[in-house]
This record gives sequence, C-alpha cells and structure tokens, in this order.
Amino acid sequence: MPGRRIAVAATAPFGADVLERLTRSQDVVQLLTRPDKPQGRGRKLGAPPAKETAERLGIPVAQPARLDESVELAADTVVVCAYGLLIPPSLLGRGLWLNVHPSLLPRWRGAAPVERAIMAGDAETGVTIHETVEALDAGPVAAQRAFPIGVEADAGAVYARAAEVAAELLDTVLAEDTPRFVPQADDGVTYAEKIGPADRELDLSRPAPELVNRVRALSPHIGARLGDLIVWRARVAEDGSFEPVEVQPAGGKRMAYDAYLRGRR
Repeated sequence: MPGRRIAVAATAPFGADVLERLTRSQDVVQLLTRPDKPQGRGRKLGAPPAKETAERLGIPVAQPARLDESVELAADTVVVCAYGLLIPPSLLGRGLWLNVHPSLLPRWRGAAPVERAIMAGDAETGVTIHETVEALDAGPVAAQRAFPIGVEADAGAVYARAAEVAAELLDTVLAEDTPRFVPQADDGVTYAEKIGPADRELDLSRPAPELVNRVRALSPHIGARLGDLIVWRARVAEDGSFEPVEVQPAGGKRMAYDAYLRGRR
C-alpha cells in the first residue's frame, strides 16, 4: 500500500524515472518541475521529461517560474531529484526535503555526478539520499548504497541503475516516521561540474581508455565530438588506439563507424 503523501521536484529524465518508480509504492500527490521551454530547431515549447511522466500518471503538476514563499506544496515531504534549481530557505523550512543524488557523497557533488564518475574511471558509484540544505549536495545522509560501474556501461545504464536503487532507498527512508541523518564526511569532497562544450571534444593525443570513458560518460544523452562527428560508442582497438564504433555525422543519423567510412570513399 502507498506510504506517506509526498511531492516530487524533478525535471530531467533521471528525475522522471525516479518519479515513476516512486508512484508504485508512494502516494505522490504533486510534481514541481521547471517551466516548459523552447526545444529543437522549431523552438516550440516542450515539456520537461518529468512533466510528461506526471501527466501520463495523472499527477498534478506545478511549474513555478521561481521558487519562493508563494509556491504551494501539496505535501510536507518533498523528494528532489534532478530538479535543476536550489531550494530556498523559505521552502526548506516548510517540511522534510529529501534529495536524491546519483553518487557516493561527498564524492561528486554537483550537476553531472554520473558523467564525471565515468570520465574519472571510477569503478563504482551509487545513490545517496540526504536532507536538502542550502549548500549544494551537502546535507546529512539518510541512506546510501554503492553499485559497480560496468566496464562498458554508459551514462544511460548508470542512471537507470541509480533510479532503481534510489526508489528502493526512498521506500526505506519514507517508511520511517522520522528519518535518521548522519553528517557527510569532511574529506573526500569532489565536485561534478556541469558538462560544457570543451568536455565533449575528443583529443586524440590523450590515452585511448580515457577517450572511451569520455564517450561512455556522454552517451546516450549528450555525445562526444570528433571533428564534425558525434561519437556515441567507442572502444580501445587491439593496437591500443581509440576506435569509434557508432557515430553520427552532422545532420545525419547514427550509424556504424565502418559504414560512415565506406560512405566517404
């Protein structure tokens, strides 16, 4: 049976995935998400992924342009997951706010924890459920679980596993009348900066395993770049060099790299 009434603050695909999983065990009564924004070449307004999920599930949606004391919350427990905005003190004081972060905090606080973990060659990552505070991803921890990053896993696979783990951890935390929190460690803090254009560029002077990790980290949602090609999958060749496997030419569709080379002959 559903547990306590909760609201969810989410925008990105990871948040949408966690939202959908939570509805199987929790009474989700509201989604807070970012406003619709122009998308694609036509620049037509498009809904955030979390809104699309909420509407499909019949969950009421609120899209405040800014977060302040005027925002109405339909529950006194709010789960934050890939929302994209910092929660102001005026709202944090109105209930229990739990943040879902796909890393083993305090490692990889910030915007791109999965991508940065893969780029760094981390062997494992995980999910942390912590109390939302003003400082970025710094709140005390209610639950945490690690899982391995497969040697061929891309960011999409890691995010999917993280969503599964997050829903399981949240069910445990939300079952408690008063969740117990433990402060984060002061050592081991690293920051996962937002992915920028320079992060997408593949520098062939770098070691092949590093380049393959970069491709994995940016697939299937962003894409690494090699000249005018987007590289979606790659591997280390038998001679130790970097070898694209699946690419996408400018204005074209994804294709095998071998097929792309044949088309250029």
